[in-house]
Amino acid sequence: MISAAAINQNPSQPTIRVGDERLIKVSASAAEKVTSLLTRQGRPNGVLRVAVVGGGCSGMQYKMDLQDAPANRDILVQSSGVRVVVDPKSALYVTGSELDYIDALQEGGFKVKNPNAATTCSCGESFSA
Repeated sequence: MISAAAINQNPSQPTIRVGDERLIKVSASAAEKVTSLLTRQGRPNGVLRVAVVGGGCSGMQYKMDLQDAPANRDILVQSSGVRVVVDPKSALYVTGSELDYIDALQEGGFKVKNPNAATTCSCGESFSA
């Protein structure tokens, strides 16, 4: 799931670890949307950050953001041609998840299928573990 070797040993650059799709997997439709958004923002080599933060009606919610590069201590996963970064704390909650994108007027958007979620709210945007 995560290799012990850091990608960069230079102390002036962030130390990141490499993970694989057992941490988080990106569907083809989600990869297409993320790539489109990164290109539109002028960040063709950017990353998608997936994090878990407190909040939502079930206690925790997902936060996604497009960034230029991984930050220090991030876990980097390459899935469906997209680079995804997860911080170590969020990795505890998203391990085994799949990120999907549904292009629909109602209930469309990014969806996280998380096997660690004990309960989810009706909108599917928050969960408890």
